[in-house]
Amino acid sequence: MTDYPQLHLLIGGTKRAGEGRDLQDVLDPATGEAIAALPLATPADLDVALDNAQAGFRSWRKAAPEQRAAVMQKAGALLRERVDAIAAILTREQGKPLAEAKGEVIYSAMLFEFYAGECKRSYGRTLVRPAGQRAEVRYEPVGPVAAFAPWNFPALNVARKVGGPVAAGCSVIVKPSEETPATGLAVVQALLDAGCPPEVCQCVFGVPDMVSRHLLGSPVIRKLSFTGSTVVGKHLAKLAAEDLKRTTMELGGHAPILVFADADVDKALDTMVPNAFRNAGQVCVSPTRFLVEEPVFERFRDGFVERVKAITVGNGMDPASKMGPMASPRGPDQIERMVGDARDQGAVVASGGERIGNQGFFFQPTVLAEVPLAAEIMQEEPFGPVAIVNRYAGEEAMIEEANRLPYGLAAYAWTSSPARRSRLAAEIEAGMLAINHPSVSAVDAPFGGVKWSGHGHEDGMEGVMACMVAKTVHEGE
Repeated sequence: MTDYPQLHLLIGGTKRAGEGRDLQDVLDPATGEAIAALPLATPADLDVALDNAQAGFRSWRKAAPEQRAAVMQKAGALLRERVDAIAAILTREQGKPLAEAKGEVIYSAMLFEFYAGECKRSYGRTLVRPAGQRAEVRYEPVGPVAAFAPWNFPALNVARKVGGPVAAGCSVIVKPSEETPATGLAVVQALLDAGCPPEVCQCVFGVPDMVSRHLLGSPVIRKLSFTGSTVVGKHLAKLAAEDLKRTTMELGGHAPILVFADADVDKALDTMVPNAFRNAGQVCVSPTRFLVEEPVFERFRDGFVERVKAITVGNGMDPASKMGPMASPRGPDQIERMVGDARDQGAVVASGGERIGNQGFFFQPTVLAEVPLAAEIMQEEPFGPVAIVNRYAGEEAMIEEANRLPYGLAAYAWTSSPARRSRLAAEIEAGMLAINHPSVSAVDAPFGGVKWSGHGHEDGMEGVMACMVAKTVHEGE
């Protein structure tokens, strides 16, 4: 078993341990046992972090783009060098298979490397004016950022939260999840080791409501970046609105997958079944609602169940495991309740539906079929290893169901019709759409949603521009 590091806060480059601070246990989701004690920030700690962030912004905003780019490039290289160690820590505290953890760390490195290039591509523009006049649009860093990252992708979510601000010339205080702290610390440490000034990127942990109210109540913070549930996102947006802070909100989803009769069914199954149970379904863009056209419904459902039954579930450190435990005891409790409600409403449990063993937070990969709209799981994202497979009469009904919910993060579709692809691209209400493709995420593409799935973007050039503000300068003779 991998060694798990001692935990600390990282404020102004100083490691602050447990002395005089409350502690919170960190659990191994494969066993349910405590593996470390995490020190929680006090209000005094947060005040020091805010003072540092203000000072760090004043200097870092003036740093040459080449300097910021060099830091981002080096940080990416350090993540690549440390991938094995960080991935082992990630799996230990979050549970996902080690191969998935390594892929997440490499993606984080790729994002830093992409942002290194964006440091030198934050172009303004000159407007057309008569002789003797001049007008230009400049883009400047917004200011210190408060960023809150969840536990499901503890490396990537933190990389997204700190990468954009640091590349743009902002300072950032990031709070990774208290359930997966060591991975977030490792990402921040890579930036500091790459030459990022310690006042520019800081890492705190604490009671979430206290930390969010303290940071967002300070005029030092000029932007909020949050990834998490819609309920919490709405709460934080209200706090940010008190000071008119800018916000980037990446919130919940419940992604539809439209499978049409003209699709390559076997390819769709081979592609989407592993995607549905990646990270035990604890993915904001996880394909959860399979909307299958009537002529291929039974073939798709049976093929789906066959592939799900072949998924090996076990400790993420075991190379044979294709799905690990859920990340916390809350996960199996919620999935058990939602599956039970669906069953009571008349759904067919085609596969799984039960906890696994009595140690750790394991739940069977589960397939529900013929799930009625009245079931809770048809309204709310399960965020676990459950896929819904329902039949629909045709394109109109499938698009109506895809757009029915107030969420609009990711959507997927499988069809061989070019005309239908165009219609879907125009009519599906989602921030990201994948057609005959498994992924909606790439370091050079904006990542974000619409409706209750939030606003603003990370990744791509948009991830840096989200941390900048436009200033128009008008000049006369």
